[in-house]
Amino acid sequence: MTKKLYLPLLVALVAVLASCSKMGELSSDYFTVTPQVLEAVGGKVPATINGKFPEKYFKKKAVVEVTPVLRWDGGEAKGQSVVFQGEKVEGNDQTISYQAGGSYTMRTSFDYVPEMAKSELYLEFEAKVGNKEIVIPAVKVADGVISTSELIGQTLGSANPANGDDAFQRIIKEKYDANIMFLIQQANVRSSELKTAKAFNEEVKSVNDAENKKISNIEISAYASPDGGVKLNTGLAENRQGNTAKVISKDLKKAKVDAAVDTKYTAQDWEGFQELVSKSNIQDKELILRILSMYSDPEQREQEIKNISSVYKTLADEILPQLRRSRLTLNYDVIGKSDEEIAALANSDAKQLNIEELLYATTLTNDPAKQEAIFTKATQIYPNDYRAYNNLGKLAYQAGNLDKAEDYLKKSLSLKDSAEANMNMGLVALSKGDKAAAESYLAKASGAKELNEALGNLYVAQGQYDRAVNAFGDTKTNSAALAQILAKDYNKAKNTLAGIEKPDAYTDYLMAVVGARTNNASMVNDNLKKAVAKDSSLTKKAASDLEFSKYFTSADFMNIIK
Repeated sequence: MTKKLYLPLLVALVAVLASCSKMGELSSDYFTVTPQVLEAVGGKVPATINGKFPEKYFKKKAVVEVTPVLRWDGGEAKGQSVVFQGEKVEGNDQTISYQAGGSYTMRTSFDYVPEMAKSELYLEFEAKVGNKEIVIPAVKVADGVISTSELIGQTLGSANPANGDDAFQRIIKEKYDANIMFLIQQANVRSSELKTAKAFNEEVKSVNDAENKKISNIEISAYASPDGGVKLNTGLAENRQGNTAKVISKDLKKAKVDAAVDTKYTAQDWEGFQELVSKSNIQDKELILRILSMYSDPEQREQEIKNISSVYKTLADEILPQLRRSRLTLNYDVIGKSDEEIAALANSDAKQLNIEELLYATTLTNDPAKQEAIFTKATQIYPNDYRAYNNLGKLAYQAGNLDKAEDYLKKSLSLKDSAEANMNMGLVALSKGDKAAAESYLAKASGAKELNEALGNLYVAQGQYDRAVNAFGDTKTNSAALAQILAKDYNKAKNTLAGIEKPDAYTDYLMAVVGARTNNASMVNDNLKKAVAKDSSLTKKAASDLEFSKYFTSADFMNIIK
């Protein structure tokens, strides 16, 4: 009898003890993290955690809060918690079966800080079974954070800011026009018109004698008005051309000016007629213009217009006389100061230079200090020109002085809301970590030549790597190569880095990253050695950079970073 009671009591006791036992430690085998090594993207460290509560683990009255925590020496960051409940708990959280266990997915994200490079991701648990608190030890589920994307903060320094270009032209093409007028159906140059010819030739001689001017040619274009018939007008126009050319050539010879004279004539100046009518206020103007568009035959045009008897007298008195002419055109070049003259004046007496020459003077030197001095003079002599302030901001940005650059650029924008200054302000804002302000400024920079490159930098900072690669195109900068690395186009990144005109420490460091990602140990060591030689601070970064984790036990690698 005793034995018969003993066995059921033992089973019942085991069941009670099992139901009261603590929820034990969870193995890391129950968790997977994507990505396996965490990576900073757009200033965040995202992670997807897939977890599992095993069979007969989750008590029916248990409530468990799971919190992802990224820990590093001296600090930690907590992600969003998720709560799970047992089968006998009334609530709205995910229910986990005691018998079958249960799987779940957590998505979390941490704001990146540099210390996370050497960190560990844990899951922490707060558990209760009924009113009793249960201790479940934290479980480590991932190591460290790859922070290559954050190099954008350093590679931005090699970005090309927008320049406020000068409009300097060494040779400016100019022309001088005059008209010799003729009476109806006459081709002789009247004495009253000889004064016009004389004045024209005096201008020709003045240009010919000037040291900074050179005559290209003289054009004589003779015309007849559309009235009178094609045959008559052809003869008139041709004779007006010849008579005008004789007068001009005679005066040129007398003034000892050797210039090419090109002549032509137009028998019926319908084009000039249409232009004068369209600019006039004469009655039935639209009807006349419509006739010109409807008929191409000269005689039919003339007849249709004469049929408008109410307006023809006005045309004969006001429009047609203006078409009986020879147009004289002097074409010549104004030759500007030489580079030597501009450079000397920019240094000694900048007030003798116009704003275009002064801005152009900065292109004659590669010395940033000399460029800054010239731009400063430009702001003093021409204080309302936005370009000099923009270009001072550009120099300050390239020197790494962001506050100074911002001051100059704001002054430039106060003078003109230019694409160049907006783009450069976008780079400054991005360098200061303000992606929202950078995006706002760059949205107003349409037309700036360097805008696509600036947008490429913004897209890298935002974690839009494919978009960044497209924006950079064939640009050869550290940032362009960084975008290609993050987009996993390592061959293109290698070619970009090899094509950079002035490689710096980060050029070499990024080449070492390419080597690590393509399992090329010699590329890692050779380029890392060059990088730390140029910038010793990269020694510490490389020592904890998980890009090089597989080389942490390599003697060659350790010799470089020691």
